[in-house]
Amino acid sequence: MRIAQIAPLYEAVPPKLYGGTERIVSHLTETLVELGHDVTLFASADSRTRARLAPMRGQAIRMDPDPLKSDVAAHLAMLHEVRRRSSEFDVLHFHVDLLQFPLFAHIASKTLTTLHGRLDLADLGAAYSCWPSFPLVSISDDQRRPLPSANWLGTVHHGIPIDQYALSTQPRGGYLAFLGRMSPEKRPDRAIAIAKAAGLPLRMAAKVDRADAAYFRETIEPLLDDPAIEFIGEIRDADKTAFLGDAIALLFPIDWPEPFGLVMIEALACGTPVIAWNRGSVPEIIEDGVTGRVVETLEQAVAAVGEVSSYDRTRIRERFEQRFSARTMALNYEALYRCLHSLGSIETRLQA
Repeated sequence: MRIAQIAPLYEAVPPKLYGGTERIVSHLTETLVELGHDVTLFASADSRTRARLAPMRGQAIRMDPDPLKSDVAAHLAMLHEVRRRSSEFDVLHFHVDLLQFPLFAHIASKTLTTLHGRLDLADLGAAYSCWPSFPLVSISDDQRRPLPSANWLGTVHHGIPIDQYALSTQPRGGYLAFLGRMSPEKRPDRAIAIAKAAGLPLRMAAKVDRADAAYFRETIEPLLDDPAIEFIGEIRDADKTAFLGDAIALLFPIDWPEPFGLVMIEALACGTPVIAWNRGSVPEIIEDGVTGRVVETLEQAVAAVGEVSSYDRTRIRERFEQRFSARTMALNYEALYRCLHSLGSIETRLQA
């Protein structure tokens, strides 16, 4: 099939540091190429891919040092180019939320839109009801809760290449890990509390967004005076095997309806169990008692630290390969593309 992947322009594909959506777009694009599809990736020019790259901006927005830039303008220009070339593709797969809806309503049936963010925000329900013909994909079943009547075509869990991270059968670091963003909904403060109560060091590899700078400065920095709590900042993919593999467990103490939580399956790929709060997608991703613990309280999380340290890390890695490989993700999307194609053919015959 001729497939267009339309990525956000905030990060390169794949991102050089933090960037969940762009990372997934990369994994999907490369695996679709491996499966024999003709794929064109619309992304920033500093992206790397074996697909055909359509460069839409010289540099990813976040890495561009120019302070005077417009993310809306960049994305609208990209969508204009995608629309101009839309006849070249069998499927247009969008990863930019609903920004494309007004421009592609006339060919909604040949589009697929994966929603990567939270959907419990004011105004979203009204907006999605304006364009009900666009087929949507959720990244977890839980993500759909705020929009149960939307035009959902399927749920596809994220996946990553099985050779990207290596299994670590024996964690050598003797620490707990926190990986993600330093933001209130990710609850790094809760991770610190768990580590202190468990009497273990905590290493925190996290991005501090501009929007979260005040939270980090006022809430988290005062907690970093403990020598057992180490903040190391953002890390690259190449550093994650050692960071996650050497950890006793990954702490994922979220306080929001997480749509997926890519860091959870990155930990599982290393054989590292996850201790996560029962919010959002967590019960879909973590098999309680097998790949980690799903908890409700600080006390349960602290107790889980001792429990998961004895888990079979080879078994955790096996469950990752069975459920969350990039190939599994790509095959699930391939099935949805074929479904779209079939529905489009039926629609054309009916109109004739």
